Amino acid sequence: MTASTAQPIVANHQANHQHAEPAGPCVMVILGGTGDLTRRLLTPSLYNLAEEKLLPKNFAIVGFAYPNLSHEDFQAQVKTSIEEYFQGAANSDIQKWFLDRVSYVQSDFNDPKGYGRLKDELARVDQEHGTKGNYLFYMATAPEFFMKAPQQLSNAGLLKESEGQWRRVVIEKPFGRDLDSARALNQQLACVLKEDQIYRIDHYLGKETVQNIMALRFANGIFEPLWNRRYIDHVQITVAETVGVEGRGGYFDHAGTLRDMTPNHVMQLITLIAMEPPASFSPDAVHDEQVKVLHSIPHLSEEDAAVNAVRGQYGPGKEDGKDVPGYRQEKSVRPDSPTETYAAIKLAIDNWRWADVPFYLRTGKRLSRRDTEIAIKFRRAPFRLFRQTEVSEMPSNCLVLQIQPAEGISLGIETKVPGPKMELGRVDMAFRYADYFGKEPRTGYETLLYDCMIGDKTLFQRADMIENGWSVIGPVLSLWEAEAPKNFPNYAAGSAGPAEADELLARDGREWRKIEVAEPS
Repeated sequence: MTASTAQPIVANHQANHQHAEPAGPCVMVILGGTGDLTRRLLTPSLYNLAEEKLLPKNFAIVGFAYPNLSHEDFQAQVKTSIEEYFQGAANSDIQKWFLDRVSYVQSDFNDPKGYGRLKDELARVDQEHGTKGNYLFYMATAPEFFMKAPQQLSNAGLLKESEGQWRRVVIEKPFGRDLDSARALNQQLACVLKEDQIYRIDHYLGKETVQNIMALRFANGIFEPLWNRRYIDHVQITVAETVGVEGRGGYFDHAGTLRDMTPNHVMQLITLIAMEPPASFSPDAVHDEQVKVLHSIPHLSEEDAAVNAVRGQYGPGKEDGKDVPGYRQEKSVRPDSPTETYAAIKLAIDNWRWADVPFYLRTGKRLSRRDTEIAIKFRRAPFRLFRQTEVSEMPSNCLVLQIQPAEGISLGIETKVPGPKMELGRVDMAFRYADYFGKEPRTGYETLLYDCMIGDKTLFQRADMIENGWSVIGPVLSLWEAEAPKNFPNYAAGSAGPAEADELLARDGREWRKIEVAEPS
């Protein structure tokens, strides 16, 4: 694909982007406003929206957290986070407009008086900035407050909707630690909130490539007719990280990779790839089709889980040529920890579209390369025609949706190598968002925060989606908790993962796409 073909695409993208309207008047209240999530992602993403003119003129941010800060102290923290994480030079006029709308309320999350002070501050903000009583509460807190804080907000009268005002609550993962706790959380939230007020956020769904899955499938006549068991051999979903637990050893050692990644990120990717075309892009229409996929995944028995699920834990190794510790040497991790840092599972979807097409999932930490992708492996073409040629095998075509670090899509095809003999060579027809649309996609939170403000729940998870996701991995969790691993650690930091994961596919005559070793920076 040449650069000349990119120009009309860029122009069309820019023209369409101009049609996006700013959200309506509202206040975003960040519970946990002084935390790492706020600093690294939320305030920079909100500033990005301000730069793109998608925030309303009548907008404000209220931080709500335990540290004893003044409004000015909190504004200084927000300013620092913008300067540190904003991609490019911040516009001084927009930054001043943004910071003038930032204020702070100090409180313990369990203190009813603090929520009274928050109510008073919101009334002041409504009066000063014309935000009309529309409140978006973002739970950037520890999971233990996911129910306690909404209950306190309800007791203070801050969740009641009246006279056209809306109140919404954003919940970050983890949504429970198993099916029972997820169900209990959903039931508790339902006591103080309606389902359409609850926004269960998964930042992966804000990534451009993830959003593009439905466009790729349903807007292109060449793909949807092939998107079934007749043409697709199998699907691989990879979420590979080079980092370790990054100071979260205490949390991670009681969660593990399977809990941390699979029931939310990975299940969302499966449902978007496997769902039937929805009747519309309305949230319920899309979610209904996603839930049908989850219902079609046969639950693994303990015997199946023992065969079709692999766990691993990294030992000492190297990253960028430097020695890094094993998981059991990380801070706040038990020296004999049985917690998995790698998980691979083979699942089936037993419906008319996907019967007999395996879905292979893998996710892990301290791997050789950061890589999140969905690989659609098509069935091989018949070999007979090439039997009397130089061609020794017939590779399968592969469509790859790259989610991070460089978002894009590629399709591998076989072509004839120039010359007198019939030889085949692999060509990747590929594009990156940065090349075709003029800039790198951002954090993924921008789209999701904007959707929260305009009330679009398409990219958020419904209660039944959460519970069905936990149902799928429940048997694996039960088995792994009942049986201690015998060979941990079983892969070196900086490698591609445990050998048992390769055997999972080798039994079926398949192999993982390579996680290439990253070049030292």
